[in-house]
This record gives sequence, C-alpha cells and structure tokens, in this order.
Amino acid sequence: MRRLLLLRHAKTERDSPSGSDRDRPLAARGRNDAAEIGAWLLTERSLLPDLALISTAVRARETWDIVRQKFSDQMAPGLVEHLPELYGAEPAQLLTIIRSAGPDPERLMIVGHNPGMHDLALRLIGGGDAAGRAALADNLPTSGLAVIDFAVDRWDSITFGGGQLVRYVSPKLLKEA
Repeated sequence: MRRLLLLRHAKTERDSPSGSDRDRPLAARGRNDAAEIGAWLLTERSLLPDLALISTAVRARETWDIVRQKFSDQMAPGLVEHLPELYGAEPAQLLTIIRSAGPDPERLMIVGHNPGMHDLALRLIGGGDAAGRAALADNLPTSGLAVIDFAVDRWDSITFGGGQLVRYVSPKLLKEA
C-alpha cells in the first residue's frame, strides 16, 4: 500500500517584497494554520511522511518548515526534496512527479499549490471517505490536507481514480471538530 498526503500551502500575504508570486510569504494566519496541521499530523503518526516533495515557492517552503517542526524528531532529515516543477503543476505533471518517487517511501507528502493540487486530488480519488470527498469537492483550501491510499506496491503503479480518500482535514474542520 502507498499513502499520498497532498498539502496545499498555508495562507499567504497578498504581495511579496520582490513583486514575484513565487516569493509571497505566509501571513500570520497561515503560520498558525500550518502549525495546527503539523500538530494534528503528530497525533496521527501513521500519516507522517517518509518523503516530502516541496515546491520551491516561499509559501510552500515556509508551510513545510512549520509543519515539520511539529514532528522533526520523527522523520529522517534527508528525506525532503524541493522541486521547482511543483509550482504551477497540473494534475498530469503532478502524477508524473509522484510516479517517479521510487519504491522506498510508503508515505509521500507533496506541499504545493492550487489549482493543480485540488484537481489532482479529485482525479486520484475513486472512493473512500464520503464526507471528506464531499467537502473536498468544492475546494482544497490553504493548509488543506487530503490523505489518499493506493492498493499498490509502487508509486509508478498509481492511476487516476485508483485512490481511496482516507482523511480530509483543514484548519477550519479541525476547529469545528
């Protein structure tokens, strides 16, 4: 079995000092939300990633840094890759990146951006948590996390529609619970 964790970056400032979208930092709310998701992941140890693929955009890197602080002693330090191609990637591109993860990581996390992440989640999920699928149908909000399981032994075997949604969480849902 392979477990995919799709995490959208946290809430950002509207602008960056450089004027580049890639350089937009997290807003205060985003930093708080990322910490909340990280703390939740720590309580759900079966969800901690073996490998994390992170967009090189400032907001994705900052989101990962905050999330990872919550469970840094639970994950080997070298199992993080920063990939510029995650920025603006469409579902087919994201699927190619996932398929190239190799056979070793059982739990793979991607920290990226909409609309690609949301579209990818919708296309990968063929069943699973009905309430989560209904909530995810509308949006993958900032700091939203979709956990999708695949009954395969290798990442290069996953397909669109082949996943089961295990969990869908967001800071808003955690506050409501």
